[in-house]
Amino acid sequence: MLNVDNLSGGYTGDPVVKDVSFQVQKGELFGILGPNGSGKTTLLKMISGILPFDNGTILIKGQSIGSYSTKELAKMIAVLSQHSTQAFSYTVKETVSLGRYAHQKGWFHSWSDEDERIVQEVMTQTGVAAFQEKNIQELSGGERQRVFLAQALAQEPEILLLDEPTNHLDLSYQKELLDLLKRWTREKGLTVISIFHDLNLASLYCDQLLLLEKGRIHSNDHPNEVVRVEKIKEVYRTDIEKQPHPKIPVPQMVLIPNWQGESEQVMIGPEHMRMTKEHISIQSDAPLRTMSSGVVGAGVGWNQTFVNRHVDKNYHAFDHRQEMQDYLKKNGFDPSVTIGMMTAVVLEDVAYKVLKGEEFSVMVVVTAGVGNAVDASKSDQHAFEAVPGTINIWVFVNGELTEEAFIQSIMTATEAKVKVMEDQEVLDTITGTVATGTSTDSILIAATQNGRMLEFAGTITPLGKLISRGVYDCTTEAIKKSRRRIRNLC
Repeated sequence: MLNVDNLSGGYTGDPVVKDVSFQVQKGELFGILGPNGSGKTTLLKMISGILPFDNGTILIKGQSIGSYSTKELAKMIAVLSQHSTQAFSYTVKETVSLGRYAHQKGWFHSWSDEDERIVQEVMTQTGVAAFQEKNIQELSGGERQRVFLAQALAQEPEILLLDEPTNHLDLSYQKELLDLLKRWTREKGLTVISIFHDLNLASLYCDQLLLLEKGRIHSNDHPNEVVRVEKIKEVYRTDIEKQPHPKIPVPQMVLIPNWQGESEQVMIGPEHMRMTKEHISIQSDAPLRTMSSGVVGAGVGWNQTFVNRHVDKNYHAFDHRQEMQDYLKKNGFDPSVTIGMMTAVVLEDVAYKVLKGEEFSVMVVVTAGVGNAVDASKSDQHAFEAVPGTINIWVFVNGELTEEAFIQSIMTATEAKVKVMEDQEVLDTITGTVATGTSTDSILIAATQNGRMLEFAGTITPLGKLISRGVYDCTTEAIKKSRRRIRNLC
């Protein structure tokens, strides 16, 4: 659809755009990235035919852009600039209707039923139909932006050029606009070329990305290849980190502010632990980086409060997550920064231990019972039943963990727990074989993210050794306490 080859040019003096070459296929959403002054808007103006260029070629459908008349070009290309203005006091509908000019014929331009249908359709799709009789001067910046987008779409272009299309739009309209454009590329074959300042939006919606630096191409590839930490740091010269999108396999970037190194230096120890008959809690002085399988707060995040709640072994709730959140609120805990677990174990049987390494330490807290022990290798012989968690393991690390270390910490803690089950001869009551855990065990790894950097947590690493020892000792002690209590009740 569009072929740009060795394009150079600008306004006066040295060229702003230098030897730029790329192709855009029909039906693609093509994003242009780069810091201020990198030549993004200049490049877009050259493609639109507004700004002449010094060297190179621009081909549209295999034909030089200079060979098209102004009206022919208007039928193929529509432009939404970064700062669209409206000098005349038109209504919304009148402004959108201007987009049909290139399709009208004869000396006296007549308004057809087709023109009316298209104008009404694009106004509905861009969310401006409800105020189509309103004067455009009365609209907010975001509303005007949507009106001018509707005007561009009313041209029924084959190529739509956008300069920061989400400028002035609130979050919901940003999503609606880009969802609409993405749908049009797929359903109508519309080719969209857009400048983006927001790297994350560009990654979410674009098929291809062009990254400019000082007028030259730095990268031109799929989003996963262009939006890489090292490339973005090099071009934008700022501290940034990459994280996966939770729903879509595209990269997302987060800024790392300078003040992040000024956070409070926190240490977690037994003095932070509080216990009642209903729950054990630990309240940190600052948020900790966490990975957990809690009823509340599962997954990866930042949390400041940790609650292990005792429930009756016959506990049942229609929505146990909501019920747990209600419990946390009732007891003065904020669910948004809390990891909450449940256990049928008597909380007095808790075992905890602090282990010190070189420039870091670990605190392990375990509640454990074996009433619903399961041999994982023979779990297919069990019926599914969500029994309240029996072995809950908390591992607090006073140090900084990598993502790899978080995952390895869970593996190491689990290996230590399984060894306890073997040594304590805990049996699966269904199969009669040695159990590996209970059916609803929960685990938490929480790190202060200050102090010594701990890259790994495998069983023979400095961190892994402390986790192994702490989990093994605490799980053993907790199981023994639970068994003694049960024997004394008999």
